[in-house]
Amino acid sequence: MKIAGKIKTGFVLAIAMMFANNVEAQETTNEATNYDQGFRLGVGANAGYSVNDPYKLSLGADVRGQYDLSKRYSLTLTTGYTNLFVSKADGKDLGIIPAKAGFKAFVWNDQFYVMGEAGAAFATSNVENTRDKTSLLLSPSIGYATKYIDISLNYTHYNHFDRLNNNGSLGRGVGQVGVRLAYGFEL
Repeated sequence: MKIAGKIKTGFVLAIAMMFANNVEAQETTNEATNYDQGFRLGVGANAGYSVNDPYKLSLGADVRGQYDLSKRYSLTLTTGYTNLFVSKADGKDLGIIPAKAGFKAFVWNDQFYVMGEAGAAFATSNVENTRDKTSLLLSPSIGYATKYIDISLNYTHYNHFDRLNNNGSLGRGVGQVGVRLAYGFEL
């Protein structure tokens, strides 16, 4: 029986090798290899509303460099200037220069995206009223982009800038909700 078992095993292996020889790999297309990776530049205007006192309105402008890793994923670097206006006539506005890096992922129809950015914010005006002149900056956003236009809704949190609490004491962390409208182009 030992010889018969070895013959059966050898026969099964021979048939399996014959079928394995005829198997062909299925061709797949990979969009990432066919997509031109490259750089984009965007110039935008921002308007928003601060969710913490003493600030209310925010206005700014930015420049964003973007490197497209694939058709759906990009890396970003953004800087610019944002001014947080105080709600009281006797207060001082807070001017900020953000420097942030981010990751953008297109999630629907290659036009709707989600993005997360992190970096530092440097206070340029009203620095005497803040304990820190530099703050951690975190900013998630959702948006819609075409070949030239980019519209997004974002929340930006400045972790180390001072705010007024409800009882009048100073607290940490200033947040703002904003809209960004930008014009972008390939480099």
